[in-house]
Amino acid sequence: MFYFAAMSVLHTRICDLLGVRYPIVQTGMGWVSGARLTAATSSAGGFGILAAATMTLPELTAAVDKVQERTDAPFGVNLRADQPDVDDVIALIIDRGITLASFAGAPRRALIDQLKTAGILTMPTIGAPRHAVKMQSWGVDAVIAQGGEGGGHTGTIATSQLLPAVTASVDIPVLGAGGFSDGRGLAAALAYGADGIAMGTRFLLTAESQVPDNVKAVYLKTGLRGTVVTKAIDGYPQRVIATELIQDLEKAGTIAALSRSLRHALSFRRTVGVSLGAFLREGLAMRKTQKLSWPQLAMAANAPMMTRATMVEGRPEVGILPTGQVTGRIDSLPTVEALLDEIMAQAEQTLARLGGQT
Repeated sequence: MFYFAAMSVLHTRICDLLGVRYPIVQTGMGWVSGARLTAATSSAGGFGILAAATMTLPELTAAVDKVQERTDAPFGVNLRADQPDVDDVIALIIDRGITLASFAGAPRRALIDQLKTAGILTMPTIGAPRHAVKMQSWGVDAVIAQGGEGGGHTGTIATSQLLPAVTASVDIPVLGAGGFSDGRGLAAALAYGADGIAMGTRFLLTAESQVPDNVKAVYLKTGLRGTVVTKAIDGYPQRVIATELIQDLEKAGTIAALSRSLRHALSFRRTVGVSLGAFLREGLAMRKTQKLSWPQLAMAANAPMMTRATMVEGRPEVGILPTGQVTGRIDSLPTVEALLDEIMAQAEQTLARLGGQT
């Protein structure tokens, strides 16, 4: 009897909205969420999302082809509303009938309307209740509420405070993100009023993740105190592993930080073959639009390629490893299917325990 009750609780609005068995979403992590991971997640009953922001349009098209060849299950595409080729990516999503467009931040209302007219779901990531309210008023179908424990660019409100505040503020489905990795977390998110969870780091550390094994090993040995939220990379709060590079930038004063940032950035420029002119043009454009300090500017100009070198090329010494704080609790690299089965089984067990059934 309780088993069926638990399954009923675990089948939430997000399952019906996305057409999936499990209320678990794999987020669109740049350089990580490729076709193999996305297809594996959707095939296993979750909802996989491709990371379009770090792909060219031809690369994204090829990735969509691969996912659709490997599974008939629904999946999504993650993008930035301000990326230069956003209109082309939106056109591809609509043309291929992809289930959902997720956004790293707030999309423009016109984009939401365009997608809605085409029958495509939209789901932005937000970091404050008022942002969720605004997005609901603009017509999005769901939101991911990411707490400060989350990886990469993140907010300042802890998940335990953000999630119940967001779920009390809106009527649309809400997914909790930041600190989730197992079935106990899924049960906790449901208790906070969420309709499921979205995970990045936990999916990064799976067998199907394209991240090189030597980089995964760095994540696995990182403890709960081994991450830091820094603005030294690109001017925005970003949670990363506290590598030697990041610690140097965090500890340095303005002049020292500029010197070290330039040294690291220029060294990497030479490594990947980016011309000095291109490096300077990109940096000046970012300083104008994002109001970065000179140390932040020096790092921000090369940050995307430095992250790629780590996450794709397997060079953790470059120094930028985006991660959620939850990496300190992860010690295995299961297949995606095994991970989702384990999460759902543990969530059922947790609900049974709380219901006095064990």
